[in-house]
Order: sequence, then structure tokens, then C-alpha cells
Amino acid sequence: MSFLTLKGISKRYGDFTAIEQIDLDVERGEFLSLLGPSGCGKTTTLQMVAGFVTPTTGTILLDGRDITYERPEKRGMGVVFQSYALFPHMTVDGNVGFGLEMRNMKRAARAERVAEALDLVRLSGLDGRYPKELSGGQRQRVAIARALAMRPELLLLDEPMSNLDAKLREEMHIELRAIQKRLGITTILVTHDQVEAMTMADKIVVLNAGRIEQYGSPLDLYERPANLFVAGFIGSPKMNFVSGEVASRHGAATMGVRPEHLKIVREGEGWPGTVSVAEHLGSDTFLYVDAGEMGLLTVRCIGEFHLTTGDRVWLSPDPARLHLFDKEGGIVRR
Repeated sequence: MSFLTLKGISKRYGDFTAIEQIDLDVERGEFLSLLGPSGCGKTTTLQMVAGFVTPTTGTILLDGRDITYERPEKRGMGVVFQSYALFPHMTVDGNVGFGLEMRNMKRAARAERVAEALDLVRLSGLDGRYPKELSGGQRQRVAIARALAMRPELLLLDEPMSNLDAKLREEMHIELRAIQKRLGITTILVTHDQVEAMTMADKIVVLNAGRIEQYGSPLDLYERPANLFVAGFIGSPKMNFVSGEVASRHGAATMGVRPEHLKIVREGEGWPGTVSVAEHLGSDTFLYVDAGEMGLLTVRCIGEFHLTTGDRVWLSPDPARLHLFDKEGGIVRR
């Protein structure tokens, strides 16, 4: 039996359907990400798991226990929000220990638990500071420590890194993943950032308009997208899409090819194009090639490629790595 199970979960607000009949299983100790564009229903799903929103239909089971209508404080979950929701008038120690105090835990035991949680997030020695005296990354770690101090069965993260700069966000990806692995705590992360989901999660649920488009490992989603939506949403830079005669020759309405699967070949042997922009990033070079009717194609070249704006090139896709889609966006071949 899975640790967390959602069966036939829907959420409707009047005529608007936020989530439509989703089924999902999360294994104990797994790091799952709910990924999708704004308004796809990922936060609503997390809130139903947390108990802040009641499903219109369906059942939620936690370790075999029906928690569909159970109050949030009875569910044994830790939640970290985008805003961190720290009390500005309380020290780090007070913030981390607040939930424990509400549970009437004795002071000595509470202090030990707080110290343990702060050590996990590398904030030992900062227990007397106030939130305004901390950096963004430190405030985020306080929020995580507060959740971990409760020793939750399930850790829920609602876009907790969206307010951090790129470098700090990358550092926190590594740090949070290491904590999760060390504790073995089942974790669900809500994010619209596919790079964040791909680097942190064991499994990813791609949501769109309240429905699950695909569920699988990051590599599954990247290499074997279930449809046009997933193919376009997963990957950075994005997959190239070509329609018209070139795609129809392969028996499809749209053909997709990843930037790293487009190769520069000898003159006349592939699709002709002109380099519009060349980004030289040391280990990789990204070329944005105007290929006429096929549009602007992105090519990822390993290493330094000495090409620049205006250069004429010929491109050839790896035939084994083509993704073919029908008129409805469904997969024809992957």
C-alpha cells in the first residue's frame, strides 16, 4: 500500500473545476513534485492533502488512514509556504518552537527539539536572532526547521524558493534535498519551475487545467513525454517544434526535437538556416537558428562552437530522438 493515496479527487468552486478526478500514489520516503503552469491546480491539490481545502469528491488516505475530512492539525504534516510566514516579533528559537509550544511540550524537550531542527538546516547559533536580521535563505531555513521540529509524517512545500535569487535557489535545492534524503521524510513540492522539479524530485506530476498530463521520473518525462503539452513544458531550453510538410513526412502534425538532438552537418545535407543569436557559455554553446518556414530553432552544442550571428548552417535531427504528435497533441512516436 502506498503511503499517500488520492482517489478520484476533484475540487469545484461553483461552475469552475480546479481539479478533475485525479488519482495519485506517493510512496514512503519519496520526493514528489507537483509541476505545472499557474492555475493548473497544483496548490489546490497540496491544500487538500494538508486539510486546508476539502475535496468536492474523492478520498485521501495517509498510511491507510482516511484523512479526507480530518482537521489539518490532526494530520501530522509540516507545511512550508512561499511567504515563510514567520512571526516577526519572535526569535528564530521562538518561531521554530511555536508549534511544539502549542502542543504543550515541556520547555526542556522543546529546546532539544528546536536545537536539533536548527542543526539540520545549519542555523545553530542563530536562535536569538529575529527574522529581520536574517537573509532570505536563512528565513527559508527557519521555516523548514519549524516544519521539521514537528517531526511530520509528510512535508509539504508550496513554492518555498520562489522569492530567492537564482544562486541561492540552486544552493537550497541541494540543501533541502540532502535533508530530505537524510531524514527519509516523504515530501511533496509544488512548483511552476520545471528545473526545480527536475533537479529535486524522484517523481513528477505534470498538471494542466486541473488534470494530470503525465506522472513519472524526471528522465521519463524528458525522454518520453506523453503529449505535446508535456514535451513543451519539460526541458530547458524548450523542445523545438516543427509542423507542416517536414512533420507530415513523418506521419505527424507536429514533430519535436530537443536542442541537443539537432546536429550541425555539412553544407547541403540538412535543413538550411542562419544563426540569429549565438550564446557562448563555455561548456555549451546555444545557437538560435532562423530556419525559414520551420521557424526559430534552438541548437545545443557541447563545448565552444565558433559561430556567430549571420553564419549559415545546416541542421539535421537525430532520427532516433524525434517525437511525433498528432493533431490533438497526442503522442504518435517517442
